[in-house]
Formats: sequence, C-alpha cells, structure tokens
Amino acid sequence: MPKHTRRRFLADSVAAATAAAFSPALIARAQGNKKSPNERLSVAIVGVRGRGGSHIQGFLANENTEITYLCDVDEKVGQDRSEKLAQKQGRKPKFVRDMRAIFDDASVDIVTTATPNHWHALCGLWAMQAGKDTYLEKPVCHNVAEGAALVAAARKYGRMCQVGTQCRSSRAVREAMQFLAEGGIGEVKFARGLCYKRRKSIGPLGNYPIPPEVDYNLWSGPAPVEPVTRPQFHYDWHWQRLYGNGDLGNQGPHQTDIARWGLGVDAHPNRVITYGGRLGYQAERNDDAYVDAGDTANTEVSIYDYGDKCIVFETRGLSVDDSADEELNTIFRSTKGNKIGVVFYGSDGILVQRTYDHCIAYDKNLNPVKEFKGGEDHYDNFVEACLSRKVEDLNADVREGHLSAAISHFGNVSYYAGEKNKVSVEELKRVLSGIKSLDDNLATLERTVKHLVDNGVDLAKYPISLGPMLEIDPEAETITNHAEANAMLTREYRAPFVVPKPADV
Repeated sequence: MPKHTRRRFLADSVAAATAAAFSPALIARAQGNKKSPNERLSVAIVGVRGRGGSHIQGFLANENTEITYLCDVDEKVGQDRSEKLAQKQGRKPKFVRDMRAIFDDASVDIVTTATPNHWHALCGLWAMQAGKDTYLEKPVCHNVAEGAALVAAARKYGRMCQVGTQCRSSRAVREAMQFLAEGGIGEVKFARGLCYKRRKSIGPLGNYPIPPEVDYNLWSGPAPVEPVTRPQFHYDWHWQRLYGNGDLGNQGPHQTDIARWGLGVDAHPNRVITYGGRLGYQAERNDDAYVDAGDTANTEVSIYDYGDKCIVFETRGLSVDDSADEELNTIFRSTKGNKIGVVFYGSDGILVQRTYDHCIAYDKNLNPVKEFKGGEDHYDNFVEACLSRKVEDLNADVREGHLSAAISHFGNVSYYAGEKNKVSVEELKRVLSGIKSLDDNLATLERTVKHLVDNGVDLAKYPISLGPMLEIDPEAETITNHAEANAMLTREYRAPFVVPKPADV
C-alpha cells in the first residue's frame, strides 16, 4: 500500500496543486465539452457507510462527475457499495481501504469524506496537499486547531474546500437570511439554536470485539488505538469524545452555522460557558449503577458572547415532548417530538429555521407573516466552484465551516473542563444570574431543569456540571484564561496520522 509522509506532501504539493488545477477534465468541463466520461471530474468518496451514501447519490446525479474510487476501512460495506454503484453508474469504481492510495492517483480531481469526525481534517488536508479539491462533512474538524489548518491548506494550495452544511445552499434558508439582513424582523442580535433530538443510551460501557471486516488501525487514524467500549461499533462513536463531538458537534454545526450567518457574525466568540451532563440513562433502565458507554453530554446549554450579539445553543437528548416550551411548540408548529432549528429574535418579530427547506417569520404576537420554502443543490454548487476555480462561488467555504464548527468545539471544551464541577440547581441560578447574555438565562435553565426532572433525573443524585467561563482570543484562536481548556483545542496525534499546525501545512 503506498504510504504518504508529511515531508513528501510538502515536497510535492505545489506541483500537484498546479497540475490538478489545469487537469484535462477540468479544462474540458470548464469549456462545456461533454465528449466522454474521461472528461468528467474524477471523484473519490472516503467513508461510504452512512452519510457517504448521500455523497454517492449527489455526485452520481451530477453530469460533470464520475465516481472513480470508493474508500472505506470496512471491507464489507465498501465492496457492497462498489457493486451497487457499478450497476447505476455503468462503470465500477475502484475500492480501497486506505485513502492514501487515492492521493497517489493524479487522475483524481475531487476527494469527499464522510468518515467519523476525527478523520475529517486529516483526510481533507492530505487531499489538498495532493492537489485535490475537497468536500468535507460537518463538523469540518474534530477540534479548533484542525479547522485552522484546513483553512490554511485550502488557501496555500488553491483548493476548493466545501463543508457539508447544506443549508448554505438551501433556497429557503438563503432567502430567509436575506430577509433578516434587510431588516425583515427589525434589529436582530440574539439567536437560539436547538437540537431537541431524542437519543437513547448507546449501551453499557464494556470491552467489545472489533468487527472482523474493519481495519481498526486505519479506522482509529489520528486517535489513539483504544479498546472498543461501545456495543455498536458504527455510528455510536458520535457519543465518545475521542472520535465524535456529541450532538452539539454532530447536529449542532448545521444550526450554529445558520445562527452565525443570520447574525452576521464573522469571528469566533469572545466568551463561552456551558452547563449540562450525560444524564437520565440510569432512569431509563431503572438501574442506579448503570454506566453508559458515551462520554459526551446529552443535555447541554452553551452561551456564546459576541459582544453586542449572542448565540445560545441547547442540546436535549432525552424525551423531547416538552409541554413547558409553549412558545417553541407554537413556532415549530408541534407540541411533541424533535425540535431542530434556529430562532432569531428581532425587535419586530422572530424568524425560525424549522427544517433544511422551510423557514417562517412571525410578528411579535406569533402570527406568521412570511414563509420561505425550497431545497438545496449543495453538491452541484461545489462542482460548479471546482470548474470556475473561484472560492467565492462556494456556498460553504471551509472558513465558514471552521468558524461554525468552532462554536460547537468551544462549547464542548467548557463542558469538558468543568465536567467534575457538579453543582446544585440553586448554585447554577446564582452563577447564571451574573452572566452577561441577551437570553433570559434563568428561564432557559428552568426549562432545562424541568426537561430533566420530567425524564426522571434525580438532580440531587446526578447533578448538572458547570463549565468555566472561557475567555477567547478570536484572532489567535486560543483560550486565554484556562490552560487546561486551551490544550483541548487540539489533540495528541498518532504518527503518521498527524494534523500539522496551520503554519506547517
């Protein structure tokens, strides 16, 4: 199997980038030629099990692209996807388990990744160093430093790098954001992101077998090779912080991206504080001794201070049939079930992003005044930018993805840094009453507490964790008042799967 080293990438990257920018396929497609499949952009998709299926469908539907490689560390999944794709596409893609084989092939124009989160940045970085344009699923990175490295690489090598925050290409959301910018609900300084999404326990903490079809060394990649401690190998890595970022970093980047977009915020926050916990799964099993295999929060509230603007993000993973949330129930047109979206609070009303293709504006009395509908063509937008070679043509350039993912990362870091700081509800009230915010901090806390109590959580036995208020230097992308938290903005890497610092890409 071909091996890549950082030294080799640095030596070859400029030549590779130049060659890819003017590859025959790019020239032919930019000129509007449609002579043969060989003149389509060659696409390699890395990670094809879950979200990777959407990547396959998206590029299969685009007349300018042909999928030439599928890559997955799970042999069974990868081979099955290859056989099915051959039937639809007419030509079978090559299947490889190690993505580095793709980077060695100069004919590949585009690399996309739908791997677990801990692989996103390194896959994108290696691809851009090898001269490939990249489409990276959200969150674009596993930590803040990785996002900064991706931005640096995209600019250094002149690569198109699109992030899978597809609401950026949604007609409904784009029109709603324009409506906000034009003063549709007056002055807007505060947005609330919601991920009220039922998540059951991922099972008891234990020591479980590695699926025999998985190359676990490659799966682990930048992370340490640790025993598998969750019953379900695939997907449930989202709730283990070595690999995933919880729902704040899983579902959250879609909503944090929209919140930042609508507020016109183009920087990291100045401060953040988070409270929450992984709570309630003992009550579900009626077993006080039960230890869930996840270690990310399933209930989490983060308050982000941007000076004159503010974002609050709420994560709820237990039952979300919350009758107490009357306003939210009204504006989401539901009294039960998941509520995933963003609420913008303006001086003349509110605007709600309800789904990826539906937004509604309300007046102060919650009467609907304008609706926005329409889907997205995010993959097509990316391909168009690959042909035009203009970063400004991307609807979700990597810098946007980095700033929005960092909202989740900073929020999680506050939680992780304060995870052992268990406090009473009364202590939480005392602290939050002194926190500068455009939200009603105590009202949000009361709704959160009711949500937990209604789900059987004994907060005297299982108290909420309160993270520290983190002071952030937005330009330096560092935390200035908490050394332990600042260290969490990156990670220890396992050679050769090392994400370099931005200056060293």
